[in-house]
Amino acid sequence: MNGLPPLLSTSNRVEFSSNWHEQLFALQNSNCSVALKEVRDPAMADAKMLSVWAARAGESRRTPAQRSATENGEGPNRLMTDLMSHNDVEALARELLSASETGQMVDAPPSERPGFDLNTAYEVETTLKQFREAAGHRAVGRKVGYANKAMWRVLKLETLVWAHMYDDTVHYAETNSATLSFPHPRSLKIEPEIIFGLKAPVTGESSDAAAALASSDWLALGFEIIDCPFPDWKFQPSDFVASFGLHAALVVGERIQVRPDLIATLVDELPRFKVRMSKSGEIVEEGSGRNSLKSPALCLAELGAAITRRFPSHPLSAGEIVSSGTLTAGHLTGKGDLWTAEVEGIFLPALALRLA
Repeated sequence: MNGLPPLLSTSNRVEFSSNWHEQLFALQNSNCSVALKEVRDPAMADAKMLSVWAARAGESRRTPAQRSATENGEGPNRLMTDLMSHNDVEALARELLSASETGQMVDAPPSERPGFDLNTAYEVETTLKQFREAAGHRAVGRKVGYANKAMWRVLKLETLVWAHMYDDTVHYAETNSATLSFPHPRSLKIEPEIIFGLKAPVTGESSDAAAALASSDWLALGFEIIDCPFPDWKFQPSDFVASFGLHAALVVGERIQVRPDLIATLVDELPRFKVRMSKSGEIVEEGSGRNSLKSPALCLAELGAAITRRFPSHPLSAGEIVSSGTLTAGHLTGKGDLWTAEVEGIFLPALALRLA
């Protein structure tokens, strides 16, 4: 992509808090088709009520067969997964890979198809990884989605979800400025994120931010570009997993070493720092570290624990890069746009990205 070298080592988030505008931000970024006018009133700030509205909207899009199966797919109640054979999984992976490579749309998300759930989605994701590696690419890390516990309740998730990133999609900006182009864009969005580079496996408790940081070699400010193959950005978590996590590219800014003497400070700063997103010099949105599972370090810890539970023999490992979830809503973008992310409350330099 425009000559930028790959970094050769490798969200939606919803938080129903007592602050009504934070809840609105959460639903705007959750791809849940609740009419936004229904949550603009501060009286809708009650988390329980808002969960009911969001769940009702999600349930209305599911078939009777899907309602009878668990979206999370973990445990004994996998009513439909066994209906999708290995050949079905491979065929679906080839379909989604082709869509990614050509920019084609996928008319029906996999979640609308018989036998597809989150377990199947990870089977598809693993198959995609095999296809990409066979084509000469290398998985270099993971990106997360749904980094918010309130959304887990709405979507019947037990944890966040993830997908791999690759050596041809992860880039770094030597001078905190980069240019990217995309040959087959559909509906690109840009998200500012905190990126971690690991020096040791992350396998500890999901609540241990300090331990996750102790496994990190560096952190950086980054931009993830995502692109959705499904009409109107409507999809379920399982669709997200099976479609590369919607990942199109990651740009990593200047990497700051995570020294042992900085860990306590970072545990304190990562939930509280602010980020300002600007487009062509105009401020578009302000976000914070809290939008990534209360803290990007906690998101990293949760990801490590979730991967260990699901794939105990393939934990989050040294050398991987982790994109820890968006800090603002995703913003539509396209050719010619110039984006800048600036932070305060943590020592990370500003990052600029132009789409060519």
